[in-house]
Amino acid sequence: MFKRLRRNFQLSIITLMGIIGVLGITPYAIYRLLSGNYLVGIADSVIVLSTLAAVLYAWRTGNTEKPGIYLAAVFSVGATLIAINLGVNGLFWIYPLILFNFFMVSPGKAIVASLSVLAALVAHALLVPGTVFESHYQMVSFLVTNAMAGVLTFIFAYRTRTQRDQLQILAIQDPLTGARNRRAMNEELKIAVSGKRRRDRHYGVLAMDLDHFKQINDRFGHHAGDQVLVDFVDLIRANSREEDRLFRFGGEEFLLLLPDCDAEGLQAAASHLLQAVRDGLRGPGGTVTVSIGGALLQRDESWTQWLQRADQCLYQAKSDGRDRIVIEDNRVGQTLSTL
Repeated sequence: MFKRLRRNFQLSIITLMGIIGVLGITPYAIYRLLSGNYLVGIADSVIVLSTLAAVLYAWRTGNTEKPGIYLAAVFSVGATLIAINLGVNGLFWIYPLILFNFFMVSPGKAIVASLSVLAALVAHALLVPGTVFESHYQMVSFLVTNAMAGVLTFIFAYRTRTQRDQLQILAIQDPLTGARNRRAMNEELKIAVSGKRRRDRHYGVLAMDLDHFKQINDRFGHHAGDQVLVDFVDLIRANSREEDRLFRFGGEEFLLLLPDCDAEGLQAAASHLLQAVRDGLRGPGGTVTVSIGGALLQRDESWTQWLQRADQCLYQAKSDGRDRIVIEDNRVGQTLSTL
């Protein structure tokens, strides 16, 4: 449990806010229901039950976006009804609501939710004077302090979200080429294995290695080699499907994960990429080629076994002369080689 919380920031926020919300609001709900204030008591109870349901949904599905939006809406409506019913004593709930919204949903959605709450309170105060604010001066003071709290929370939440997104990108992306790194590759292959076992979804991988890449570094320097790697990644992406995933898991070694791919599709994709590299990849010394090994995911095998089979095909392609394809044929347990 704690491992999931450490790895998933939004889940930890939903869980924390859920605990705080349930523990903080439940006593008020009980007190108001017992004292006969049924409207506010019911609103409090709905908020508590909605919080529990959203937290459980986030834990079961791993989806934190929908529960966040749902809770932001429920909390905003509930806080508005409470403030209208209790007047000044209910306005104190608006400040934690602002903080909650900015951490649960995107800054844009949080601004819309906060402005909607304030607009509803002001509209009710103008239509029924004396119910929410005791005077116009008090209303203006409340709006000014809310605006200050909202701006400061927006800045903090926006910077936190931006920095978190940047860290997530750095954690899964190769800094040179922009392809996903080995850590991301391991996770994606595990997901593919799970998809194969649960839904019998077909997956293929193409292990690719640039031919004679060391000679480029030795003759023209690492800067020239780095540029070839960057150009290679751009070329593969331009000639792959949007749903395909490209990973760099070695110096000049790459892996392309192809969802919903059968044997013919894997062979066709490999042939297309081989020709695209022949025609489009140039280094300081001329044309750069690639060797490709491929394998389809088999039922009940691990991702490491799958990767090892593709790597063995790649090794054979290089041993057979490079600039060629070797795809394992799962039907006969052999490999098929294509120039």
